[in-house]
Amino acid sequence: MNYCLERMKSLHYRGNFRRPIRRPATILAVFGLVIGVSALLFSDRAPAVRFVDVLARAGITFKHDNAATPEKYFIETMGAGCGWIDYNNDGLLDAYFVQSAETRLYKLRDPLRSALYRNNGDGTFSDVTSEAGVGAEGLFGFGVAAGDYDNDGFMDLYVVGWDRSILYHNNGDGTFRDVTAQAGVANRGHWGSSAAFFDYDKDSRLDLMVANYVVWSPDNNLYCGEHRPGYRSYCHPDNHQGQLPTLYHNNGDGTFTEVTKQAGMAGELGKGLGLVAADFDNDGWTDVFQANDTMRNFLFMNNRDGTFRDAAIIMGVGYSKDGRAEAGMGTDAGDYDGDGWMDIYVTHLDHELDRLYHNNADGTFDDVTLESQIGNQPFLYSGFGMGFVDFDNDGALDIFVANGHILDNIELFQHEVTYAEPKLMFRNVGGGRFENVSSQLGSDFSRPRVSRGTALGDYDNDGDLDLLVSNNGQSPELLRNEGGNLNNWITLRLRGVQSNRDGIGARVKVVAGGLVRIMDAKGGTSYQSAHDPRIHFGLGTREKVDLVQIRWPSGKIDELKNVSVNQFLYIKEGGGLTGSRQSP
Repeated sequence: MNYCLERMKSLHYRGNFRRPIRRPATILAVFGLVIGVSALLFSDRAPAVRFVDVLARAGITFKHDNAATPEKYFIETMGAGCGWIDYNNDGLLDAYFVQSAETRLYKLRDPLRSALYRNNGDGTFSDVTSEAGVGAEGLFGFGVAAGDYDNDGFMDLYVVGWDRSILYHNNGDGTFRDVTAQAGVANRGHWGSSAAFFDYDKDSRLDLMVANYVVWSPDNNLYCGEHRPGYRSYCHPDNHQGQLPTLYHNNGDGTFTEVTKQAGMAGELGKGLGLVAADFDNDGWTDVFQANDTMRNFLFMNNRDGTFRDAAIIMGVGYSKDGRAEAGMGTDAGDYDGDGWMDIYVTHLDHELDRLYHNNADGTFDDVTLESQIGNQPFLYSGFGMGFVDFDNDGALDIFVANGHILDNIELFQHEVTYAEPKLMFRNVGGGRFENVSSQLGSDFSRPRVSRGTALGDYDNDGDLDLLVSNNGQSPELLRNEGGNLNNWITLRLRGVQSNRDGIGARVKVVAGGLVRIMDAKGGTSYQSAHDPRIHFGLGTREKVDLVQIRWPSGKIDELKNVSVNQFLYIKEGGGLTGSRQSP
């Protein structure tokens, strides 16, 4: 195709590779002014929190290898994720990092492998990949999901990859075994990106959904970019056909049945990258949002009969406010304004805004990106992993975004855009508004990286949420939260009995004085990553929790009253509080 004609092809990109159009300088200047004014308005509320990268002192030596070649294989630039899992039930979060693999053109002496690091409880981790048996050698991996699919009390791992995926069953003795073939969840022939465990039919067993991306192989790898040295680029996803998501129903005997079509998820091919499973209409049944790249998003609403309907368009989350399909990457759900309804955030490519969709409690959402002042962020970043996170424990959900461009040579085409990009933190200041406090969180937080996955979790159990960020072709970052625990907090670990053992799909309500907050025990989230399975609430200066209410997927309700702050609570369905632990 003639390259000059291709330059005029898209509103989002120039050419058949990911090259965005330039915004007029006046627009950027106006938004820069707005950002400056916003900072002045809220500068007196700056958080006393810093994030420090402690990866080296923690003993984590993993480095992602993107298997890059001059042929620009599409799979090189899209991964990979990371996740938290307490695989040995010692109350400490262990870390899992997804790795790529050799390709037809990329060969190594030793095979690449994903990595599991055991949390030693003293700020350090030990690589236990070999003894645990979860290296996923030979899998060109992207995402990871964690969940106890057989309700035996130990969390299992699902590693998502190109052309196939792997299910590791936790044996309960520090080891795992590959049960993919037996379970029937290989997802063969699909480029899997993200996955989520959740119980969509309330049979007390975790089902599994995979967001699949596009049809790609070395045989259909195209030449995109310009025909001069150094100007070849990764191709635009429009050059590739999308794929249906995959939904596996848990049969309860160690096997799964693929039910995508029967469940109503086969209506339209997607280009899925991010997933989050949560209850968006407060009916007690888990729904699923899928972020799609360069096409409209999907919102699969649960019909409560084993089927779903895609309501993204009628509910207002399929497109941006101005009706554009954008490059959806990562996503999360959270009640940022405290109205009791789950809202949605989606990250996008540079020269597009990330989107914040407010749940109107009437079956619709509004795109409030500009009204919330999230739209004041720079247009120049490409967001991937993210999460709703109360990083300063003030009782309001903030938003974290990890950024990094797709093109490793983007500077040749767009001088104002870089390959490595800084992270963003938007602090919730109330009234439905946020302020960008990224520059106030320390030099480690601001360091530009080519970020992809993000997993939120309190790995050191000190009462504030830390950030695990995976980077394409680079070492990850373990950003320890220093100062977030100056405010009070409470964290819950759920144990289902009639419901699935992880309690995924439960809704937790906390009342502390005038503060009322809800959170779902979610499946999926972020981009190719798995957050801390525990549920964390910041409480500000409140010194007592008046009520903790858990609505389990079974419909049962447990309540705790007059609960002390700054502790981890272990709650069993129907049995109430079974244990607690103060932070060290």
